[in-house]
Amino acid sequence: MIEKAVNVGPARLEIAYERLGDPDATPVLLIMGMGAQLIAWPDGFCDELVRRGLYIIRFDNRDAGESTHMTGAPDMPAALAGNFASVSYTLSDMAADTVGLLDVLGLPSAHLVGASLGGFVAQTVAIEHPQRVRSLTSIMSTTGDRTVGQPHPEAMGVFAGPPPVTRDQIVQRSVEIARAMGSPGYPPDPEVVAERARRAFDRAFDPLGMMRQAAASLASGDRTPRLRALDVPALVIHGDSDKLVDISGGRATAAAIPNAELVVVEGMAHDLPKALWSTIAGKIAEVVARGDARRH
Repeated sequence: MIEKAVNVGPARLEIAYERLGDPDATPVLLIMGMGAQLIAWPDGFCDELVRRGLYIIRFDNRDAGESTHMTGAPDMPAALAGNFASVSYTLSDMAADTVGLLDVLGLPSAHLVGASLGGFVAQTVAIEHPQRVRSLTSIMSTTGDRTVGQPHPEAMGVFAGPPPVTRDQIVQRSVEIARAMGSPGYPPDPEVVAERARRAFDRAFDPLGMMRQAAASLASGDRTPRLRALDVPALVIHGDSDKLVDISGGRATAAAIPNAELVVVEGMAHDLPKALWSTIAGKIAEVVARGDARRH
């Protein structure tokens, strides 16, 4: 059941979230990527985590899904060139939203799992609010250092042409993206992709929201020096076939965080294939256990 938290964080936003599992169990907060909604965490994957005795909270970031959407159109060419005057918020603000949701839920701390841009946010929470983070899992993500983790040229070709605006166009583009950038070792089911795209469109369609999130990432810079100062059990998962965030980003993340465990998944790209749900959930449960062991 989707719930709404109001007056979340310093920005006093409304955040849509869903809780799964036993509220008395170990809390794990799932943070999704750029433009993606809480439903991008597959139900079956969440079930795998719940079966491992974890209490799961997944939520819509600001500018996604049913959470508060901001206003304004960032000047992306300017932001890419280092001029952030049009950027309305940063990853620090998104991290504050995340901590604000923990406050509303009455959770002093939680284990964080972030995918893609969600990994940027999770890393930022660990850097800026370390007392709130029991463990950190960064999936198909990077450090903010623009010399690593960059998309492959062929991946960007999928986004060429007029942007989709109708429900059918969005669904078609989503299937095309999945076909081009899905895991070669675990090809995505086009109908599953299409149905998730339909659900996402019906919940919210805000292309400028995704641009604002992208601009926030650009404006937040390289986290590498601050990642080196972390003292938290950390897991970095990256597919060796990821064309959207090159595996160099995952390797750099693991190299920066002291004692981080790097898991390179053969045949995995920038998605969460069903065949890997159990494996990935198992690795997350392991780092969660390490994080909880440090608290006792």
